[in-house]
Amino acid sequence: MIEVFLIFFRLGCTSFGGPVAHLGYFHNEFVVKRKWFAESTYADLVALCQFLPGPSSSQVGIAIGLSRAGVFGALAAWLGFTLPSALILIAFAYGISLYHASLSGNWLHGLKVVAVAVVAQALWGMGTKLCPDKKRTSIAALAALGATLLPFAFGQIAVICLGAALGLLFLRETTDLPHAPLRLNLSRTSGAVVLILFALLLIALPIAAAQTQLQGVKLFDSFFRAGSLVFGGGHVVLPLLKAEVVNPGWVSADAFMAGYGAAQAIPGPLFTFTAYLGAISSIEPAGLLGALICLIAAFLPSFFLVFGTLPFWESLRRNQKMRFAMLGINASVVGLLLAAFYNPVWTSAILAPRDFVFALVCFIMLTFWKLPSWLVALFGAAVGLVMAGL
Repeated sequence: MIEVFLIFFRLGCTSFGGPVAHLGYFHNEFVVKRKWFAESTYADLVALCQFLPGPSSSQVGIAIGLSRAGVFGALAAWLGFTLPSALILIAFAYGISLYHASLSGNWLHGLKVVAVAVVAQALWGMGTKLCPDKKRTSIAALAALGATLLPFAFGQIAVICLGAALGLLFLRETTDLPHAPLRLNLSRTSGAVVLILFALLLIALPIAAAQTQLQGVKLFDSFFRAGSLVFGGGHVVLPLLKAEVVNPGWVSADAFMAGYGAAQAIPGPLFTFTAYLGAISSIEPAGLLGALICLIAAFLPSFFLVFGTLPFWESLRRNQKMRFAMLGINASVVGLLLAAFYNPVWTSAILAPRDFVFALVCFIMLTFWKLPSWLVALFGAAVGLVMAGL
C-alpha cells in the first residue's frame, strides 16, 4: 500500500497534460517499467473506464491500486495521485491573485511538450502489441477517424462498441493475446452490492438535500451527481459544475474561470478543480472542510463504479466471444489514443519546429534512454524556461 501511494504521489506531482497524458504516464510506469500488467490487460482497463462516467484516468489508477494492494491500495492510489493538485488548488482558492500571476510561466509549455513524448511512447508500445496485423491496424485507424469526427463522450463509447463488433466479425481466426487477469479480492456478489449502494445514493442524496437545511449535504449531492453522470472526463464535467455552483450563486463566474485556468496549469486530475470550488464557495462549509466535501463527493462515484464493475468485467473477459471482441476493443483504444494524441495533446504543444525537435528528444529519452518520466518532466520545465528567452 505504501509502495502504491509513493508511486502515485510522484505521478501526481509530475503528470501534466490531461487524462490522455496520464494514461501514458501510467503505461510507462506500470506496463513498461514495472511490468505489473500486460499490454492487453492495461488496454482492457482503459477500455472499461472509457465506458464509465467520471474521470477515466483516475479510475484506471484506482483499478491499478485495487489490483496491487486491495481496497486500501485503491485508496492509496487515488490519494497519492489526487493530493498534489488538490492541495495546490485549495491554496490557490486562498490566494487567487498571488497564484494567478504564475500561470503564464513558460515552464508550462515545456511540460506540454513532454506530454507529447509521453503519449507518443504509450502509443508506440500499445500499438506494436495490440495492433500487430493489418486487420487490427485498420480498426485502430477507423477508431481514430471516428473519434476525430465525433469528439464527444458518447462518440468514444460508440467507437469502442464498433471495435467490439469488428472484432467479433473479422478477428475470429486471430491468435488471441495472452490475458493475465487482474488480481481482485472482490467477488461478483460484493460488486453487485456496491453498484446497488451507488444507485441508492444517487436517488437518496437529492431527496436528502431537498429535505434538509444543511448546506454540506447540498454540496455533497451536487458534486456526487457531477461525478456520477458525466461521461468524458474532467473537461466535460465543467458545464455541469458551472450549473451547480455558478447559477445558484455559490461561486462567481470570474472565480470559477480563474480556478479552471489554474487547474489546467497543474499536474494530476482535472477533477481536483472540485476542491477549489468547495474552498471558495460562498456557502458554509467553505474553506478546507468545503474542499474535502466536494473533492470526496466528486470522486466517490468512481470508487463505486470501479469496485462494482471490475468483478463482472473479469468474468466477462473469459468468454470466448468476448475475447474476440476485446481484440477489436483494444485496437480501438489505440485509435482513441491516436486521435487524442493529435488533438489536444499535439495541437496545444507543438507550435513551432523547435517544439517538434524538443518533443523528439524527450521521446528518445523516455523510450531509448529509459529515463524516468518525472526526470524528463523536470527537464521539460527547465527547457521551456530557456526556450522562452531564445
